[in-house]
Amino acid sequence: MSEKAVAQKSADQALSTEVLNFLMENEGEGLDYDASELKIPFIRICQSNSPQINKRDAEYIEGIQVGDFFNTVTGQVWSGEEGIQVVTCYQETKYLKFIPREKGGGFLGELAPDDPQIAKAVRLRDSDNKATSKEILPDGNELVVSDQNYCLIVSERGLPTFGIVAMQSTARGVSKRWKTTLKMLQIEDEKSGRIFSPPVYGSMWRLKTIPDNNKKGDWYNYHVSFDSYILKDEELLKAAKAFRISIVSGEAQAVVEHDVVGGDDNNNDDSPF
Repeated sequence: MSEKAVAQKSADQALSTEVLNFLMENEGEGLDYDASELKIPFIRICQSNSPQINKRDAEYIEGIQVGDFFNTVTGQVWSGEEGIQVVTCYQETKYLKFIPREKGGGFLGELAPDDPQIAKAVRLRDSDNKATSKEILPDGNELVVSDQNYCLIVSERGLPTFGIVAMQSTARGVSKRWKTTLKMLQIEDEKSGRIFSPPVYGSMWRLKTIPDNNKKGDWYNYHVSFDSYILKDEELLKAAKAFRISIVSGEAQAVVEHDVVGGDDNNNDDSPF
């Protein structure tokens, strides 16, 4: 369901003053779940072979189009052309081990960053002897390096939800440029003249999707651009910092999606997932 559809549904279900007051008086009652019980959703791009586009698949999402973003838990959809506003709160690189797609696929676990298997991984080459993004571990399984960006997704009305934007394969180039730009941001205090680097969650970014391709096929990749510094919305900054703290402390964790076959949502070795 798109963000506009959610807004329209809310408008169609206008609440009486009495009901609204009752709900506000009992705000959040019964929702005090332990963080371990909650799954942080991924925000993914719908590709031409994604199950979300197939009407006969159980994961089908009504109204979604190739190139759109979608929430893997709620099924919410955002236009890839219009994009989404995000606040990145935490970034980490994960090393994931998969059975190769041609051998049936399947998730085998996460490797520690200092695991000796990682240094021994061999990058495959294509028919032109050019290196691809696919890496094979000594045991023959596939290594997928994934930059995971824990973000607040800010709606048109300024209401934040959370999700993980995972960038791997060709999308890691986008991730590296994003990190570099974040590192270079600076704010000047007009009163004191002091120049300082804001926290990672001190700025807003616009994520869109753009067509990408190589000789093996076409897909949609990420496009990230700076939107603005967060200089007036203190509540958003507090929410972003709280989300970051919950991740750093281990209270909130990403749940690896075991159904990502061979670590890739597409048939291309150099596709974005």
